[in-house]
Amino acid sequence: MRMAFRSRVVGAALVAFALFAVACGSGDDTTTTQAAAPTTEAPATTQAPATTQSVTTTEATTTTQARPTIVIGSFGFGESEILGEIYRQALEANGYPADHNRQIGPREILKPALESGEIHFVPEYVGSALEVGFGGTPTADGEETRSLLTAAYEPDVAVLGLSPAEDKNVFVVTSSTADEFGLANVSDLSKLGDSVVLGGPPECPDRPRCKLGLESTYGLTVDFVPLDAGGPLTVAALEGGEVQVGLLFSTFVFNPDFVRLVDDGGLQPAENIVPVVRSEIVDAYGQDFVDLIDSISAALDTEELTELNRRFGVDQEDADTVAEDWLTDEGFLG
Repeated sequence: MRMAFRSRVVGAALVAFALFAVACGSGDDTTTTQAAAPTTEAPATTQAPATTQSVTTTEATTTTQARPTIVIGSFGFGESEILGEIYRQALEANGYPADHNRQIGPREILKPALESGEIHFVPEYVGSALEVGFGGTPTADGEETRSLLTAAYEPDVAVLGLSPAEDKNVFVVTSSTADEFGLANVSDLSKLGDSVVLGGPPECPDRPRCKLGLESTYGLTVDFVPLDAGGPLTVAALEGGEVQVGLLFSTFVFNPDFVRLVDDGGLQPAENIVPVVRSEIVDAYGQDFVDLIDSISAALDTEELTELNRRFGVDQEDADTVAEDWLTDEGFLG
């Protein structure tokens, strides 16, 4: 599942971030104004529960009754903002009126906003969208999980085509920790002692692919330190030895001193990027709209998404610029 990445921190956290600058998921789920995705799903955030928050969005107004403005909402991390900009700019370039409400927050905020029609379009993470959004059980098969998500959302929201690009949660340790304890797999974390000190997003203790999953799937006892979702705080805590393990996103692990642990217990499901769109938008614009969105999704792969995240997080480029360059390179902008 997917989560988030704090927007442009300063001081020591930014220095640490520049060395690594990272990522999930699922998708998760993904969150405050941070620079990273999905997941402890897509992949979550440092915001208060949805019951105590409201969504500040551009009004879902219409240019004419037949041509509604497509209001895109992104999760509270940089990867999601980049994706929102990719779809917005492509839509506008093809004559569709579109707005983008950036880094609104976690799925607990975006999903109700989508279902109520406050926003129309969310670049989702397929596994986290199903599990966190509906309590469903995603699998490692993206298309199978997409079918389950489609059934859960019908009839008010359409689930469009999967992207090959995928961003999963990943548990990471430093190379010195891996060498000292002989860590290669997540199951090896039992070698750390009676408990494992895990750092990650504040919602991690309630997420089945984060703290709960380490306990239920791997039988670990976890001491949790709330930090951020795949962002500079988690990176700095790992580098400084404040935590033993960090939850990051697979498209945001740039620090060569970090070791990704193999998910040998199969905790993480498929987390392909997948746009979910209000059905009235699909009805208003028809197959040409669907084909455009699907073509954009199909053109983006995991390697490219990782590079876009690096430019945003490490090079500190704006999401607008990163998105525009990718669209131009792929031939979507003239």
